[in-house]
Amino acid sequence: MMNTEAIWLFLSTQGVDFGLKILAAIAAWVVGRWLISIALRVFSAALERGKRIDSTLATYLRSILSVLLNLVLILAILDIFGVKTTSFAALLAGAGLAIGTAWGGLLTHFAAGVFMQVLRPFKVGDFVQAGGVTGTVTEIGLFGTTINTPDNVHTLVGNNTVFSSAIQNYSAQAFRRVDCLAKVANSVDPLDAIARLRPAIAAIPNVLAKPAPDIEILQFTPEGPLLCVRPYCHTDHYWQVYFDTHKAVVATFGAAGYPVPETPLAPRNR
Repeated sequence: MMNTEAIWLFLSTQGVDFGLKILAAIAAWVVGRWLISIALRVFSAALERGKRIDSTLATYLRSILSVLLNLVLILAILDIFGVKTTSFAALLAGAGLAIGTAWGGLLTHFAAGVFMQVLRPFKVGDFVQAGGVTGTVTEIGLFGTTINTPDNVHTLVGNNTVFSSAIQNYSAQAFRRVDCLAKVANSVDPLDAIARLRPAIAAIPNVLAKPAPDIEILQFTPEGPLLCVRPYCHTDHYWQVYFDTHKAVVATFGAAGYPVPETPLAPRNR
């Protein structure tokens, strides 16, 4: 009975006011999100018209603006319910050590993202190895970098993880080297094999003429000389050139009638 009376008293005295606050909060959220989307579109359009900021930095600035506007909207909705900004800040400050630690980690990722925008080790569209992940950068966010790996896996890496480890940007240079190996039997003249490979490798589509492909004796093995076959190409054509180089080696050696290198038999124990 006491609970029923308490609920009825609340509804009769403050229910209407609380219901109006809920409706006002819902309306503020809908209108606020609509205004934020318009503001972000106008901001993005302004950056595109200026053409002085590349897409990577523009996306980063848009993410910052989106977070700030949504934070203002949330504080405005809390104010409708009578929760003042100072009270909300005090509530967050006393939320506990776990939240503080987690927020501290987010701040390190945010700070790393800022340094990445300043130092520009890579941009959206570059093929990189960063934070232990290799693939194409699709987004540099406030707290993490999104990389699409060659096997088409959407991977998010924290900015601090990216920035605190070695970064290899395969798209930074005009070309890169493709490393392949070819082994010939001991009965084959390695210089003849090299002479046959040079025109075959040079004829592969997207292989650069300058620098010319490197085809040399890398080392000697019990089965026969091991050749390094290293054409150069643009990063976009790396795997095509890699696989076509192996095909060219097989076709060239087959046309020359080279025997297959045989593994020497291990000596028998007596």
